[in-house]
Amino acid sequence: MPVKNRFAELHDDVTAWRRDIHQHPEILFETHRTSALVAEKLREFGCDEVVEGIGRTGVVGVIKGNTDTAGKVIGLRADMDALPMTEVTGLPYASKTENAMHACGHDGHTAMLLGAAQYLAETRNFDGTAVVIFQPAEEGGGGGREMCEDGMMERFGIQEVYGMHNWPGMKTGEFAIRSGPFFAATDIFTVELTGLGGHAAKPHETIDTTVMASQVVLALQTIASRNADPIDRVVVSVTSFETSSKAFNVIPSGVTLKGTVRTMSPEMRDLAEKRIGEICTGIASTFGGTAVLDYTRNYPVMDNHAEQTAFAAEVAKSVSGACEEAPLVMGGEDFAFMLEARPGAYILMGNGDSAMVHNPEYNFNDEAIPAGCSWWAGIVEQRMPAG
Repeated sequence: MPVKNRFAELHDDVTAWRRDIHQHPEILFETHRTSALVAEKLREFGCDEVVEGIGRTGVVGVIKGNTDTAGKVIGLRADMDALPMTEVTGLPYASKTENAMHACGHDGHTAMLLGAAQYLAETRNFDGTAVVIFQPAEEGGGGGREMCEDGMMERFGIQEVYGMHNWPGMKTGEFAIRSGPFFAATDIFTVELTGLGGHAAKPHETIDTTVMASQVVLALQTIASRNADPIDRVVVSVTSFETSSKAFNVIPSGVTLKGTVRTMSPEMRDLAEKRIGEICTGIASTFGGTAVLDYTRNYPVMDNHAEQTAFAAEVAKSVSGACEEAPLVMGGEDFAFMLEARPGAYILMGNGDSAMVHNPEYNFNDEAIPAGCSWWAGIVEQRMPAG
């Protein structure tokens, strides 16, 4: 099953949907316009059922095959939300919304799954039921978790679930995947350090939280270099350092640190949280100050299931001729919640030589659309073959 001719015919339409969504990016769960567009298109295509409001603003479409002898139900998921960034591409279809941009290609994911849904609703050349899932709030909001907690898997009887993400630096329309842990668990933390403020000319009368916090930032890097097993993976990044005073001549009484932790195993996740608390408390106490840690476990490790990964790779090979082994990714992906709920797999599709995702110059490559649509359709037609 190479790229299907029908998707060559639909290419202009899918591109137009993608660029329309790109011009009107929406953040987290505020995907009201995008969700409405998706629901409208699914109804136009003749989906058997279209349900809105799952996971707040998520949309689900149900497409029944020409036969259903085995009762198989496959879920296909695309994300819809954008990032709080200012676009600098200068494209004619650039974002019209201030401080919002589709810098991760979710506009492309949504448009491709719409294209696949139109084809599947037209042909219905499969034995079972396809459920197309359009998810809000992948970028930090946990929309996948909320859709699962809303009972999506049970309500629609989903037995397996598949996801896709474009990947800059890979040849356009080619694929890569790996079994097992794939994307990292992503946690966030805030540390409130408190000391004693005072005049910058009299540091001996203060408990200097700027120096205290600087020591904390440096010491946190020893978690990776001295606490972690070298063959395991952990990233601890302090991304914000804010003092309570902004004056040139005042030693601040407090500092707030913020950061993120990326891990690939439950053991390393536990270790990182434990050591961050110990390091912050220990260093603060040596200065005579205090530290309060707020540690939030966000997305879990995204773990591809072996059987479904092998199948997804075979479909990819049938589309593009090859499917490489993907590298481990220390970024997070809340499709992890859906893979905790049901077996499935997540694949990367090449976006060519574009800027990397989360970059203000990024743009989804519309030339990848036929391959992406064909992979979605192939998952359904090959997993639930007619006859």
